[in-house]
Amino acid sequence: MIGLILSIIVFNLLAYLNNDNLTRNQMVHIWTFTIALNTLVDIYIDLKYLGYWYFTKDVDWISLLNLTILIPPVNVLYINWFPLKSSLLKQIAYIGGWVISLLLYELIALLPQPFGYFHYGWWNLGYSAVLDPFLLLIVLFYYKWVKYLETLDGKNNVCG
Repeated sequence: MIGLILSIIVFNLLAYLNNDNLTRNQMVHIWTFTIALNTLVDIYIDLKYLGYWYFTKDVDWISLLNLTILIPPVNVLYINWFPLKSSLLKQIAYIGGWVISLLLYELIALLPQPFGYFHYGWWNLGYSAVLDPFLLLIVLFYYKWVKYLETLDGKNNVCG
């Protein structure tokens, strides 16, 4: 529990104090999309197939902290610092760096209580190493889509 609370504080402070490139609208989009995507993934891997779980194998209220206020600011940081105007090689390296960071964080979250809160069933770090780049790309494509829609709204001055 200590690890989760410290992580929430650190990642949220970083996301709000180091936001140089995202509008509030974009942050809200990333935050909401992250909750939806993470919930969808966790419904199957966590709840249905017991691949991993937070705290207990059951549905528990404390897991909502992970879904709603831990992972979204991490994605805000990822998108805020993404080198959109850099070469493809630099973008791939950036995603690779994030995957390594996420895997290291996962290892820390696997520590015993009170610092850890994450547990493996049949899941392992290798599955995360394969899945994380795809999840990061999905968030990136979603962000690019939101930016595209914002430019359309700016040109047409029409919402909805």
